[in-house]
Amino acid sequence: MHAITITGYGNPADVLRAADVPDPAVAPDEVLVRVEAASVNPADWHIIRGIPRIARLSVGLRRPDFQIPGSDFAGIVEAIGPDVTTVRAGDAIFGTTFMAGFGAFADKVAVPERLVAPRPANVSAAEAAAVPLAASTALQALRDHGHVDVGARVLIIGASGGVGAFAVQLAKHLGAEVTGVASTTNLDFVRSLGADHIIDYTTNDITQHVERFDLVVQLAGTHAASQLRRLLTPEGMLLQLSADSTNQWLGPLGRVVRGRLGTIRGDQTVTTFTVRPNRDDLVLLADLLEARVLRPHLDQAVGIDDIVGAIERVESGHARGTVVLAVGPPQTDRRSSFAKPALVARP
Repeated sequence: MHAITITGYGNPADVLRAADVPDPAVAPDEVLVRVEAASVNPADWHIIRGIPRIARLSVGLRRPDFQIPGSDFAGIVEAIGPDVTTVRAGDAIFGTTFMAGFGAFADKVAVPERLVAPRPANVSAAEAAAVPLAASTALQALRDHGHVDVGARVLIIGASGGVGAFAVQLAKHLGAEVTGVASTTNLDFVRSLGADHIIDYTTNDITQHVERFDLVVQLAGTHAASQLRRLLTPEGMLLQLSADSTNQWLGPLGRVVRGRLGTIRGDQTVTTFTVRPNRDDLVLLADLLEARVLRPHLDQAVGIDDIVGAIERVESGHARGTVVLAVGPPQTDRRSSFAKPALVARP
């Protein structure tokens, strides 16, 4: 099968290679998927670069302990292990291999049954591939950690990115009053997602905003918790999920630790979490997609062998929504077969 392989940590242009590799083996609890589309997440470029270096403790000290990167995908079930009961060959599904072997940047991927769900009929493969990590992160941030309910005041910093676009929509679905923070060029986009209020961070110092929020979700930027706590109500919560940092060893860890220590004696909460994708959440997200409560937004849709450019786009922090890769057909057909009206990025 055709795949994007990784030779070590570093610049994507130096360590990623297109190659023909054997099809993956399928464990008893796994599903073999013929991949139609995959998405590029910030987690993917961090893992490929091996930054922050502390993350290598989880994915390989000297080099990645997997051959093929890539987390999120959508495709067709080709085979199932003997213990699989929820899907069968021929089903259209979507899911993730994040911290479960990776391997989504390939024609086929083997993935645990617990990390896939049926794909709604009204959602294209490209749209579905944009969902798993980004929407699961937004869902768990708002529902499980922020406990967002009707009337909650929520501020989303980085509202135009992959996670942010889902967070705005999900927060509105949960009944919150949502303020989105984005750059000038993305204000209309964030407003189209349903945000009640917009803040342009290029012309406004967000830390000086006068309104107070029950929940601040920091998905971008390097503001310290001490700066963002000013935006919270007396019992509000700051969720620090931004991976932006100049520290190549610890990344945002120092910022997060200082944030937690700063609230030991107060009623405000500063915390973070690592997303834990699971089938139940994917099924819920599928239901919201089918009802059109949730709509994926594609920044770019390109062929899989354009992986370096796709990663650079996500790494730049300027992607509006999610960058998606076409996977599967021969290279000469990839770009043209992917650029059908249903898959083209929405304005």
